[in-house]
This record gives sequence, structure tokens and C-alpha cells, in this order.
Amino acid sequence: MWLLKKFFIRCLSKLIGFILGRMDLSKPELLSGPGSLLKLPALIQSKGVRRVLLVSDKGITSIGLIDPLVEALYKAGINCTVFDDVQPNPTIANIESGVKVYLANQCEGIIAFGGGSPMDCAKVINARIGNPKKTVIEMQGGMKIAGPLSPLFAVPTTAGTGSECSLGAMVSDPKSHEKFGVASPYIIPAYAVLDAELMIGLPPHITSSTGMDALTHAVESFIGNWASDYTNLHAEKAVEIILRDLEATYRDGTDVVRRQNLAMASHHAGLAFTRAMVGYVHAISHNLGGLYSVPHGLANAVILPYILDFCRQDCEAQLAKLAVIGGIGRDNEPTETLSMRFIEKVREMNRNMDIPTGIVQLQASDIPHLTKRALAEAHPQYPVPRLMKQSQCEAILRKLLVD
Repeated sequence: MWLLKKFFIRCLSKLIGFILGRMDLSKPELLSGPGSLLKLPALIQSKGVRRVLLVSDKGITSIGLIDPLVEALYKAGINCTVFDDVQPNPTIANIESGVKVYLANQCEGIIAFGGGSPMDCAKVINARIGNPKKTVIEMQGGMKIAGPLSPLFAVPTTAGTGSECSLGAMVSDPKSHEKFGVASPYIIPAYAVLDAELMIGLPPHITSSTGMDALTHAVESFIGNWASDYTNLHAEKAVEIILRDLEATYRDGTDVVRRQNLAMASHHAGLAFTRAMVGYVHAISHNLGGLYSVPHGLANAVILPYILDFCRQDCEAQLAKLAVIGGIGRDNEPTETLSMRFIEKVREMNRNMDIPTGIVQLQASDIPHLTKRALAEAHPQYPVPRLMKQSQCEAILRKLLVD
């Protein structure tokens, strides 16, 4: 039975990969470098947009991070309405509230300002504006959104999600305690700002978890079966930068050069996983987030080494190459040695940045349910190097239990 199931999963996965590989996925036009945020009003103005909805969260607006941009927008003659009710895992209600504010203020474009949650919320708000007859639930899955949509300008304030260049967004449904994905080329932001000055004040634990989130994107896209020369190039750049600069930035968050490097690493990882997709780390992480509201980047960081242990022998050569790219090995060493060294490096980075080895919210009684949800998400949408049974996934989740 398992062999037959594997066969069908792999066949469907190849078909999805074939279709995705032939899609024309746009890349955002970039404004990059310290201070580049203040170039955004001129860009918006040049696109004929005069009224924008700025989507953020109260953690960002309360410290005044958006204030210089809002002031610059008004000076440029652009009316800006701030919507900052986005929750850490944006809900359907968040999205619908944003749609109402957009329409009430006759906005013509959207600025997504923040981490992954404001980005995801803004993307689906934009999808709802352009597809008013479809509910958010009806957009669940892939390619159910018609376009074109309103101009979307992405301003990430963390170096982790790569959401400024990805075709996906995650939505939480509080009623079912599930997170689900919405994916379409139309929700890729048309423009993005990568400004390290917005990230200088990030707390160390946010720096570490978002950086490991980006590393997870790069690694899962690199070891997956949909990897290509294009995605590998971006994944390799991301891994090189993150292994070199993340821990140093965790220790000293004021280094604007390293911060800018990490912003670019996150962007490279985003370009990689948008086309090569992710794997079991994300499938499990999304469901931990849906059930317990575990921060996505933290969950990815905790889970990544366990999944790499599970699939190491099926992607040994790829992990070995990442070890060499990351500067922790030489290409004349045995691939087995290098692949294990890379996984140990991931664990070492987690230890050095005080990332735990388990998920404190996880309850043993929830493991069978979480496993079913995670595998339903992963099969066949994620091109994992080694397929996982229910019992194997449950065993990994049990390792995440905290006494």
C-alpha cells in the first residue's frame, strides 16, 4: 500500500513541478540599500498611485518605524491610510477588515510593511480587492486568483520570510485552528524595498529566528526535487551569506552591512523557494503555527535539523555541497562527512543563538492530528527528497516535546 501511495504522490508532484517550472513568475523591482525606504514615495508616484493602504502591525507602528515613510508619502502628495490590526498569524477577519479600509478610503495601491504576517495579509487583501466575488476560503490552494491586481509595494522589516518575492501567503482560520496557503503569480509584489536601516533595532531573538527561516527556505529548495540551476544559484547565495553573517548579527545587531547582506540572503532564498518550493519543515511548522500560534521562523529553526537527519541519505550530495558553500568543509572530503557536518552546523547555530530544541506548546495528544495535517499539506505539493510515513512524522514530532 505504501509503495503505491508513494508512486501516486511522486507522479502528482512531478506534474505540479512541471507546471510550476513553466510558469512566468515575475520578480519585484528592487530598491535596495540603507536608506532606500525614502525612495519609495517617488516610485509610487511614478506609477500614478495617489492613495495607498499601508498594512502593518501594532508592534511596528507603536515604535514609529513607519513614521518617516508616512511623512515622505504626504510630502509627495500621496494619501496614506494605515491599517495595523494584523495579528502575528493573519486571520480571515484581519484580511476582511483590511479590504473594508481599502475600499472606504478609495485606495489605489498597497504597501506591505513588516514581517511575514503583514506581507501575507497585504497579499490576500490585494487578492480580495481584485476578486471581490471570491472569499478567502475559496482562494485556498493554488492558482485561484484572477489578475492583474493593484500595485503592491513590499517593505520587509525582517530578513527571513522572503515574502516580498514569493507567490504564496499563509492565512489562519481561528475556527478550525488551521493555517492554509494561498498561491498565485498575481500576488507577488511588483516592487520591494530592502533597507537594512529598518532592521537595526530588531531584538536578537527575532534576528535569529527570521535568519533561520531564510536558511530553511534556501535548504529545502536546494534539496527538493524541483531544484533547478536558477533556484540553486539563489539558494547557494543565501546559504553562504547566512552561515557567514547571521550569528555575528545576532551578537551585534547594529552592523548595517551585515544586516543588508542578510536582507539580500532572505531575498535570494525567497526567489529559490518560490520556484522550487519547501518541504516537511514548513508543513510541520505551518500546522504548529495554526494550532498553537508558534512563530513561524522559530518553528522552522527548531524543526530543520530533525528533518535533515531524516532525509540526509537521500540528499547527501546536496547537503555536502552546502557545507562547502558555507565554508565548513572542502569539496575533496567525503559527501557523508560533509552532509553530517552541515546538519551539525545548523544545530550549532541554533545553540549559539539560544534557539530551543523543542516546542514548549506541543502536546503529545495532538501529535496524530498534527501529523495528518502536515502530511496532507506536504503530499504532493512539496517535492521532498524522501517521503515520510505517518509513523515517521509522529516520531519526529515526539522529539519536539518538552518535558
